[in-house]
Amino acid sequence: MEKRTNRKKKRKPRIFRRILFTILLVILMVGGYAAYQFYQGVKQAGDTEKQDFEFNGEKDANGRINVLLIGIDKREGDQKSHSDTMMVAQYDPKTDQAKIVSLMRDMYVPIPGYDDNKLNTAYFLGGPELLRKTLKQDFDIDVQYYMMIDFKGFEHAIDALAPDGIEINVEKAMSKNIGVSLQPGVQKLNGKELLGYARFRHDSESDFGRVRRQQQVIKVVTNEITSANGLAKAPKMLGTIQPYVQTNISAIDRLSLMKELFFFNTNNIKSLTLPIKDTYSDARIDGKGLVLQVDMEKNKQAVSEFLNK
Repeated sequence: MEKRTNRKKKRKPRIFRRILFTILLVILMVGGYAAYQFYQGVKQAGDTEKQDFEFNGEKDANGRINVLLIGIDKREGDQKSHSDTMMVAQYDPKTDQAKIVSLMRDMYVPIPGYDDNKLNTAYFLGGPELLRKTLKQDFDIDVQYYMMIDFKGFEHAIDALAPDGIEINVEKAMSKNIGVSLQPGVQKLNGKELLGYARFRHDSESDFGRVRRQQQVIKVVTNEITSANGLAKAPKMLGTIQPYVQTNISAIDRLSLMKELFFFNTNNIKSLTLPIKDTYSDARIDGKGLVLQVDMEKNKQAVSEFLNK
C-alpha cells in the first residue's frame, strides 16, 4: 500500500506539468493568431502620415485616467484639420466607473494666446496641446493623455470588428453631408454608415443630437468589442485602426487600458454634454458664423461636479 501511494504522489507533478504545458501551448497558439490578425489589420489599412505633437498633460491626483479624444476629418491636400469631435473620457480603476464629457465644437470660448473663437478652432491653431490648454483654462479640465483618430480609421475598424455591421435603431431618415443615405428602423450599419449616423446634425437637434448619437455609438461599439465574438476580432481591429490613430499613451499603458476595457461593464458609463441645458444661447459672430454663447462658470461647475464625484 505504501509503494502504491508513493507512485501516485510521483505522478501528480508530471500530470500538473502536462496541464501547464497544454495551457502554455494554447496561449502561444492564440497569441500567434492574435499577432497574425493584428498584422493583417495593419496591412489592410495601409500607411498614413503622422505628425509629431507636443502634449503636456498631467496625471490625475486621485489616480483616475483622463483622455482627450479627438475625431478629425483629414481630407486630401489639407495641411490642417479642425477637430470634428471632442470628448474627455475618464476611467476610475478604483470604482470601475467610466465617464464621457462631450464638448460642443461651436462653443464660443477664450483660446489661450488668441481671440475668442469656436472650441474646435483650438485644435486647428495649435493641435491637441492648445486644445488641452483651452479646456484647462475655460473649464478646469485636466487631461493626462490624448488620442486622435481619423474618421477613415473608424470606418475600417468597425468593418474589421463587425463585418455584418453594428445594429442601430436609426430614428429618422439621414443623408445630408454624411456621405450615406440612411432610412428609419433597426438595421445593421457598416463602418461608413455608422460614422454617418454618428455625424448627422441637420435636424432640429443640430449638434446636440449628433453628440447624443455619438455617445450611443460608443456604448454599442464597446458592447460589441467586449463580446466573445468581439474579443476574437479585437487584434485585427486594433491593427486596422493603428495607422489612423495618434496618441501619447505608451504601449504598456495601452495594454493595461485594453485589459480594463475587456472586463468593463458598459452599463457603467455616465455621460455629460457641455454646454449644459439653459447655460447657452445661439449667436452669430462676424467672421465666425453661428456659435454658442456659453455661461462659462456654470459649465465649469457642472463638469467639476460630474468628473470629481
